[in-house]
Amino acid sequence: MTNKFPNRVMRAFQEFFRMEAAGGIVLLAAAAAALVWANSPWSESYHHLWTATVTVGFGDVAMAKPLEMWVNDGLMAIFFFVVGLEIKRQVLVGELASPRRAALPVVAAIGGMLVPAAIYLAFNLGGPGGRGWAIPTATDIAFAIGVLALVGDRVPLSLKVFLTALAIADDLGAVLVIALFYTADISLHALGVGAAVYALMIAANVLGVRRIGWYGVLGVGLWLAFLESGIHATVAGVLAAMAIPSTARIDKRQFRLRSRALLDEFEILDREVDSHHISGEQQERIYGLGAVLQHVETPLQRLEHALLPWVTYGIMPVFALANAGLVLTGNVGEQLRHPVTLGIALGLVLGKPVGILAFSWLATAVGVAERPAGASWRQLAGVGMLAGIGFTMSLFIATLAFGQPLLQHAKTGILAASLVAGVAGAIMVRAAGGTGQSEE
Repeated sequence: MTNKFPNRVMRAFQEFFRMEAAGGIVLLAAAAAALVWANSPWSESYHHLWTATVTVGFGDVAMAKPLEMWVNDGLMAIFFFVVGLEIKRQVLVGELASPRRAALPVVAAIGGMLVPAAIYLAFNLGGPGGRGWAIPTATDIAFAIGVLALVGDRVPLSLKVFLTALAIADDLGAVLVIALFYTADISLHALGVGAAVYALMIAANVLGVRRIGWYGVLGVGLWLAFLESGIHATVAGVLAAMAIPSTARIDKRQFRLRSRALLDEFEILDREVDSHHISGEQQERIYGLGAVLQHVETPLQRLEHALLPWVTYGIMPVFALANAGLVLTGNVGEQLRHPVTLGIALGLVLGKPVGILAFSWLATAVGVAERPAGASWRQLAGVGMLAGIGFTMSLFIATLAFGQPLLQHAKTGILAASLVAGVAGAIMVRAAGGTGQSEE
């Protein structure tokens, strides 16, 4: 499997996988803290915190929103920006870079969205919960990869690549669903301003602007325009990511020549000075080498590398802390039997693995894709179950679809299903370990 990918692509994937796996543990801790806090004697402080008004700005340009809205509309826009960067990178150089390689995860992601949505609508079509049909279509990449990482070396690398590509294709589907189906009344004026700002971002890319600060300023303007437009502001994050330059100022050959020349000059100068000190001329070579390193790395790579830790260990746990505080009151059995709860739970636990496995089998049967090298159908079924961990994306869509009390039922279904899917998926993948080479 690994010989199909350049080493630099595999290194980037492995770094991303490790980051997401560790992030899943932090995310789990934040969700557990939210549940405990919301059901503790201090539960009032939990709800008071997230409903407290926070004002950003001053005078006529001040914006006042509840803290929860700053998290869901503001911080999550950065989360979606990083999602957009990863989607773009995968399309350019990763698992989605060619139709043949992209076929299986994309087809599997489509199945993993259609079947859960159908199951959910079987319980809620025509009812008050119908608007939540997209909730069980989402996969939480951090949780899913985190659980898969716990299984260890029994999982072939190709299966990890498949799950990552599947989750990224799933994220792209979720972004499209949010943009198309979870919008308020559209403000054409605000949308026009957003279009103009985005045109400036594209123009900056085409003209060769590589300073990230320019894109940051324009990105904030795009976010503000979308915030007022009726299209959810997080969509601006993905659009901004698509405008970030993905080409370097110098190619690999130029990088090798320039860096070697600077290192050779540094070595020559080293013979002329005390080896324990760096001369001014040597310092200039060091600065030059730093500039060469910046020129060979694309703005997209720099941004993703810089923001991923903040999103993984900061934004996503804060989102979980703000939104996973399910209050466990009343008749739990009645909550579990509610159509919204049932539709989400069965959509994630049953619909996800069935849709992913069925569409994957169909894609390989008609010859448009190949099963991941060294992976068995049993392992693929386990990965399909892990994709039923909806959590972050499902909670996010639920906050767009519902207010109380349906949001309470949605959270119940999401948390229960994510727990079951995580445990069952880990057991299935581990039990199927080592069967990939022999199973047809």
